[in-house]
Amino acid sequence: DGETFISADDLRINLWNLEISNQSFNIVDLKPANMEDLTEVITSAEFHPAHCNMLAYSSSKGSIRVIDLRQSALCDSHAKLFEEPEAPGSRSFFTEIIASISDIKFAKDGRYILSRDYMTLKHTALSRRLYVPFNPGFRYLSTYSLWDINMDSGPVATFQVHEYLRPKLCDLYENDSIFDKFECCLSGDGLRVATGSYSNLFRVFGCAPGSTEATTLEASKNPMRTQVQTPSRPSRSLNSITRVVRRETLGVDANGNSLDFTTKLLHIAWHPTENLIACVAANSLYMYYA
Repeated sequence: DGETFISADDLRINLWNLEISNQSFNIVDLKPANMEDLTEVITSAEFHPAHCNMLAYSSSKGSIRVIDLRQSALCDSHAKLFEEPEAPGSRSFFTEIIASISDIKFAKDGRYILSRDYMTLKHTALSRRLYVPFNPGFRYLSTYSLWDINMDSGPVATFQVHEYLRPKLCDLYENDSIFDKFECCLSGDGLRVATGSYSNLFRVFGCAPGSTEATTLEASKNPMRTQVQTPSRPSRSLNSITRVVRRETLGVDANGNSLDFTTKLLHIAWHPTENLIACVAANSLYMYYA
């Protein structure tokens, strides 16, 4: 509605009005009476792009909750829960850690939610039956959905970001890399998604039905491929744009042994209308145009 925004910490989500700077309204509160009973924390939260009464938030237990502000002032209950069940026999010491969702993003049209956990990107469709008409003029969101409102069996699509790291989870735990929080983003047309990885790499996937697109790119001033010549600029300038070229070779073995875990691309964003990606590696901002 252009009038309100939300902020979130580990336990609460607050609703703010742009014209009232000294007061907010608590709409989600996960804090238990006894902190020893705390089982999950909030990891990300975002408003629905079209309906000011809808928002979603993710948790460290790998769940996404969609809430409707019209139902109650304090949204202790959710309108919809997205949570992928564990595969039988797959549970390990690292299961809950890598299931924690680090970021969620609504697609521009509000039909899908993109989420990132440690190993994967998941593309989820909101069921059209989730939305209850507020007035006769309210229009359902038309969706291409593989979710059943009564049996949420899984996301529409799952993209493996760095599955080859699974055998190295113990090493990743010891150096704390397993707790890294990678962001995710969608293109303005909703046909592609992107997220970061290690060695300053980021991955772009096609999410249109039937798409097999999967590209790995490097955020670097001197990537290992030919670049289109651009006018010279000062070395510290952040406004140069490099053309994206497909990276054919990952440069790692099946176990990812040559990856540099000290260089990681955590922050990434897609321009809302242009085919332009901005990403941050260490203290540098890179902008890629395709």
